[in-house]
Amino acid sequence: MARQCAVTGKKVMTGNNVSHAHNKTRRTFMPNLQVASVYSEVLQKAFKVRVSMHGLRTLEHKGGVDEYVKNTAKTKLSPEFQKIKKLVEAAQSKAA
Repeated sequence: MARQCAVTGKKVMTGNNVSHAHNKTRRTFMPNLQVASVYSEVLQKAFKVRVSMHGLRTLEHKGGVDEYVKNTAKTKLSPEFQKIKKLVEAAQSKAA
């Protein structure tokens, strides 16, 4: 499992620690990833996804999981959210 956010795509970055004497040593910057349950109101089900805190805020801003997957192109979604999009679209077409 890669250290990558399922929503924003944030990954590990590398850089330098720079001391007062300007000694440089390599370091990594990790994204703030958490395993979170996101609830789909269409499916009446929660899904566990590995997202950054910025990704959770993005989901809230877009109107929830259902609106996020509905309004985002399949090619721009992570494999986790592509599966959720497929289920949501099937449930919505079945209800209509």
